[in-house]
Amino acid sequence: MSLLDRISIDPAVVHGRPAIRGTRMRVSDVLALLAAGADEAEILEDYPYLTTEDIRACLAYAAAQADHAIVTAS
Repeated sequence: MSLLDRISIDPAVVHGRPAIRGTRMRVSDVLALLAAGADEAEILEDYPYLTTEDIRACLAYAAAQADHAIVTAS
């Protein structure tokens, strides 16, 4: 299973925002926790239904979203 397979987008779950499959935990929530300085252990302690792979999947999803075509000046 690819890390990105852990992320789902379903209109019936958290209004179609990207979430960790099988939960209502949004990718953006995990990223916000990491950005605020929470480490993996803290997140897993506060959200015991998550796994290390779920956190890495959120990071992989964010990296894929940030990737874009290179625009060059002509």
